This record gives sequence, C-alpha cells and structure tokens, in this order.
Amino acid sequence: MQRRKFIKNTAAASAAFSIVPSFVMGKNHVPPSDTLYMGAFGVGGRGASVIQGLNETQKVKFVSFCDVDDRRAAETYANFPDVKRYKDFRKVYDMHLKDMDAIMVATPDHMHASIALPFMRAKKHAYVEKPLTHNINEARLMTQVAKDNGIVTQMGNQGASSDGSREAKEWIDSGIIGKVYKVDCWTNRPVWPQGVPVPQGKDRIPKGLDWDLWLGTAELRDYNDAYLPFKWRGYWDFGTGALGDMGCHIMETPFSVLGLGYPTEAEASCTTNWVGDFVEADYSKSCPASSIVRLKFNTPEHGDIALNWYDGGLLPDLPDELKDGETIGDSGGGSIFYGTRGILVCDTYSRNARLLPSTTMELLTPPKPYLKRIEGDTGGHQRNFVEGCLQGAETSSDFERSGPLTEAVLMGNLAIKAFQYKKLKEGKKLGDWDPFEYPGRRKILWDGDNMRVTNWDKANEWVKGSYRKGWELS
Repeated sequence: MQRRKFIKNTAAASAAFSIVPSFVMGKNHVPPSDTLYMGAFGVGGRGASVIQGLNETQKVKFVSFCDVDDRRAAETYANFPDVKRYKDFRKVYDMHLKDMDAIMVATPDHMHASIALPFMRAKKHAYVEKPLTHNINEARLMTQVAKDNGIVTQMGNQGASSDGSREAKEWIDSGIIGKVYKVDCWTNRPVWPQGVPVPQGKDRIPKGLDWDLWLGTAELRDYNDAYLPFKWRGYWDFGTGALGDMGCHIMETPFSVLGLGYPTEAEASCTTNWVGDFVEADYSKSCPASSIVRLKFNTPEHGDIALNWYDGGLLPDLPDELKDGETIGDSGGGSIFYGTRGILVCDTYSRNARLLPSTTMELLTPPKPYLKRIEGDTGGHQRNFVEGCLQGAETSSDFERSGPLTEAVLMGNLAIKAFQYKKLKEGKKLGDWDPFEYPGRRKILWDGDNMRVTNWDKANEWVKGSYRKGWELS
C-alpha cells in the first residue's frame, strides 16, 4: 500500500476492530483474556530486551516482528523462529491488524509516532520506547489519541515502575524536605558521537538493511556507516540527543513526585565546536557534545520550581551538605531535590533515594509506604503493561503522564536547537573570525496549553518537525 493511501485509511479502519480480538491461533489457543497478542516494531537492540521482558510474563504471544535491519534483528528472529517477519510496518497493518491486541515500538526516535499512531487509532494498546516521540506535536497527538481511544499505554522508561520513584514521592509528600524549589538532573550521556559534522560520502548499504525504510520520515540521503547501529542518536533528524535518551528516565521522578506539567520557559547553553584556530564550526545538525538546560515550572503544591539538566560530563554544583569523599547519584547520573527543609538525592532510574546530609538517614523514620509497588525489577515495567492490557491494572507510565514528560524533555531540546541556531553576519563568511549571530540564545517562553513559543517565532518550526514527502504525519 502506498504511504499516503495508508495514512488516509487508518482513521476509517479504527472503527472496524475491537480491543479484544476474536483471533484464534491453533487448537491449543489460550483465551484472549489470558493472552496478549502483540506486534513488535524494532526488534533488535533495546527492542530485543523489551521483547524478552514481555515474553517472560508468559502471557504474550507475538503475531509479527518488523525490523528494517535483518542484522540487528537476527538474535530475536533466532529466539522466535515461528513469528512472521516484515520490514515495512504498513504491511503488518495490512496483514495482521485484526490479529493483535497491542504493539511494541522500539525503533529510532523519528519513527515512533508514524508507526504507533495508525495502530493506536485502530484501538491497539501501545508500548512505545522513550522518548515517546521525536517532537512536541507528536507527543501531544499520541497523548490525545490514546485518551480518545481508551487504550492501555506505557512509555518504556522502566524507572517509572521502580520502588525508588514511589519511595521518593512518599518522602517528599510527607514533607521531610519541605517545599521543593529546585531539582538538578544529570546523565553520563552521550556515549556516542555528538557535536560532529554531518557524514559525507556514500558507503555500501549492508545486506539485510532497507535504508529507505530506515530513513522513513527523514530527508532522503546516502547511506553512511556513521549513522548505525546506534550513532543516529546524535543527529537531530533521527534522534533526540543525550537529553532525549535519558531525560525520560531521570526527569521521571521530578515529574511523578512534583506534578510538573508543561514548563513555562527554557534556556540552554552548549559546547562550541572549533575546526581551526579561531574558526568556529557549524555542526547544528548534530546534537551538542555537552549541554545545560534550565526549565521553569509552576506547580500548585510547591509553587515555582527550577529544573536544571546537565549532560556530556557537565555536573551540577555539589551540595554543601555532601561529606568529603561522598558522591551524588551513580555512574549513569541522578537527580537532587532541594527543599526548604532538606535535600533528597536519587540515582539513575530513580534508584536509591536518600537524604543529605547522609547522617540524617540514621535519624529518619520513613513514612509508611502507601503507593503500590511493581514487584521485581527485571521485566517489571513490561509486566505492568501486560497486566494493564489484560487485567486493567494502572500502568506506571501511561501516555497521559509520559506524554507531558516527553514534551518537557523535548522543550529542553528546543532550547538547545535555539542555542545552536546561527546566521552569518552581513559581510561575513564561513572561516571568518566571529562570523555568526545567534538570535535563539534567549529564554524561550512557552505557552504549553496552546503548544507555542511566544517570544521567538522561528522556534515554532521545531515544535512540529518536518517530514519527507509521502511520509507526512496524519
């Protein structure tokens, strides 16, 4: 089916299928109420881990696997030799829509929404890896479609199912650290190249890779080895950088604990790249090697809150309450909550909540746990989704919550893009000293309800992104 025809047909098709299918697979088929039939998209790398977690529930039957790269998918294909395989997600829609209850999407960021939305409109439950989408408009749309169709959803930020996130909320809700006014978050990412030029030259497309389908919504270009298998994260056309990769993990605790919602403003500062003595590079198509992002929120419970993000080896100020030799977070990053009565620290994925100074932990009488825990760490987030689909359990990171979280993360990226945006000064050329002006280096004011930057219209071009002709988002 052609892409345009496919998009037009999805809305009409959504009314033709119920959430629980009547599909029966073989004589020993388990009733649909006990088994979740799923299609998976992007089944190598991170997708393989998600599939393993889903399979370990023993309540999932995979109807189809879809991956544009046979090499990345090889291990999953070997582990599930009887599952039908496809490269084009549209063929899965045509062939198996009636056969499935739910989908899992773990492709590169730029394809999340394009793949998930047609199935969601057909009332299929959706598990989509973080970040939920590639741009803010897609996140708003995914959130609304999920709500309109009453489907079960889960973003793949597994820390949302951790005990640490719940413990941190119980502690802060009890007033142990008072009103929170600032949160510092950081990550060890990127652990792939960023702040680099766009790859030049044409490499041979590897056997088993459909490069056109891999590009999907992105602008057509020659294949280059510099993009794969994981380095695409460092290019804005495909990925969302260090913040997009880890923000939905590390910022999840502030969101779930403090009810942050839409930010009101954002600003950024980033590494400058140099290609010679006094010669500044323009690598704005690549995410920066390091960045600091400052977001502002207003909350009913805590009032104004500043959330600061650090990546690429940059770290927040060490709290005065930290003992000599003590560290903050863990090797992957963490978060620090500053309250009017104390400080709380969490590791990556919301783990290991603790107070500063550390001596106060000896005196702490923790509040009685009241939030439901998701048992076990391995596969718990996927199991939570399966239980939501089959038993109506509340999921930890449904799109109603993870959609606004993703929007805030992507608002930080919008501020980074604004910082990177440059124009040649009149009379200047590349290679001159001080050739650029930077109109985006300002506080970006955000009207979240209307999804619009109010003080610099250029930035609104990035709110909705761009799509290759024939791949436009419906």
